[in-house]
Amino acid sequence: MELTEQAILLQAPNPAAAENGRKLSKKGSFSAHRRTEDGTLYWCECAGSGKNPYRVSIDYTNADAPTCRCSCPSRQFPCKHALGLMFEILGNAPFEVAEIPQDIADKRAKQAARTAKKEAAAEEGGGPAKPKKPNTAAQKKKLAKQLEGLDMAEKMVDELLTSGLGTLAGSSAQTFDKLAKDLGSCYLTGPQTAFTRIALTVRTVQKDPAQADAAYAEALRLLVALRSTIKKGRVFLEGKLEAGDYSAEDSALFEALGGVWKLEDLKAIGSVKENAKLVQLSFDVSFDEAKKEYVERGWWLDIDSGDIWQTLNLRPVKALKYVKGDDSRFGVLEVPALYIYPGEGDRRVRWDSASTRPLTAEEQAALPTLAQPDLAAAVKLVKGKIKNTLAPKFLAVLAPIGQVSTVGETGIGSGSASTGTVIAACGVNDRPGSASAAYVLEDAQGGRILLRNRPEDGADHACTGRLGMLPRAIPAGSALFGLMFYDGRDKALCLHPYSVVTPDEIIRLQY
Repeated sequence: MELTEQAILLQAPNPAAAENGRKLSKKGSFSAHRRTEDGTLYWCECAGSGKNPYRVSIDYTNADAPTCRCSCPSRQFPCKHALGLMFEILGNAPFEVAEIPQDIADKRAKQAARTAKKEAAAEEGGGPAKPKKPNTAAQKKKLAKQLEGLDMAEKMVDELLTSGLGTLAGSSAQTFDKLAKDLGSCYLTGPQTAFTRIALTVRTVQKDPAQADAAYAEALRLLVALRSTIKKGRVFLEGKLEAGDYSAEDSALFEALGGVWKLEDLKAIGSVKENAKLVQLSFDVSFDEAKKEYVERGWWLDIDSGDIWQTLNLRPVKALKYVKGDDSRFGVLEVPALYIYPGEGDRRVRWDSASTRPLTAEEQAALPTLAQPDLAAAVKLVKGKIKNTLAPKFLAVLAPIGQVSTVGETGIGSGSASTGTVIAACGVNDRPGSASAAYVLEDAQGGRILLRNRPEDGADHACTGRLGMLPRAIPAGSALFGLMFYDGRDKALCLHPYSVVTPDEIIRLQY
């Protein structure tokens, strides 16, 4: 892995740690710079608050996943001293060639022995190590508890749907909070979160009756999804109990009920792709009020298959300083093993290790060609996905650009205007909080769709109007990446643009 400023920032647990490391480097806190002749190990001393300096090192034996060590008591990893050492290396500080310290040599030897043991075990077993067998008695008890929780949740959902959503205004938010807590004790973190969100809608209605319509619509969506989860989840869990199978399955229900996927579980069900090459199309950050956590989301294009994946880095407020933050990525990310979560559309991915290299001109030029053939194909794909009650009511798509223009105008995009089937409403003004003009995407066949900010994304994601700020016309052969979603306000499919993918560059409209 080439050491760049971006690579340092990506390794930092948070921006503050990276900046503190940079400051240590700038003010000359480091001394006794040493490195091995092969350049795989750098170490030095860094002045701290005590009289003795910290001993800090970076081991590049595995260049894609360097090992940082420091004698400081920080619980952040890498600590600011290790990040500062990276800035020292990046700034070409004078490192003297020296023999590797004995303590680090011993740690290297132990690490090599562990790796060799794992490889030997894999070879002896005829393949990669299998995940540990679960404690069947504990798993059986857990499934029974989950079924008990589904009964509680179903009773509440039926009461709400029978009495009508209008009763939410007189409901107690604490009732839903308590049920959410009980469901958490039943290992149903998915339904738990749904009831926490319902509690938030109750508070919204009671605090501001003017928002009641939007709150009721959100509550209805949650209840429909909950009812589906309960019905399908009961069949799923009862089937596992009857079969005596307590392992994770290739089913979206596993996660919807609150299951947490481990990489070894995804490998066990064969949900892994080797040697993937990804390019990030967009990156955004949002706050989940129900879960009290920041969600850092990346959207990625697989340049071999054209698949669109998403990464989610979840950072709970209570553990914010201990969970490494993510950021925008540029270039090609080469992933030896890409682990893919079960589901349909917008599937989440993770990886153990990856390396970054620059995107070639040929690869960049080919990105727009991975778009859907036309808007009609994209719409068909989206309709097929969002009709699933367990799926989000949006889908990430890469759509071809014939022209992007405001209603009644041309000149923002390329190509010529033409008439054809109107796929979504194209003559209405966008909602307050976004651009005053309504933007429309038209493909080469004349299909059109309204470009509109998705209300659920909030004001900080309102980027549609930035299309009018592009410094030059969108070149021919470009594509538009964004979330195609169903807008219940006028019952239309719309597209929330996140980035413009041209043969020369990716223009991000958010971060």
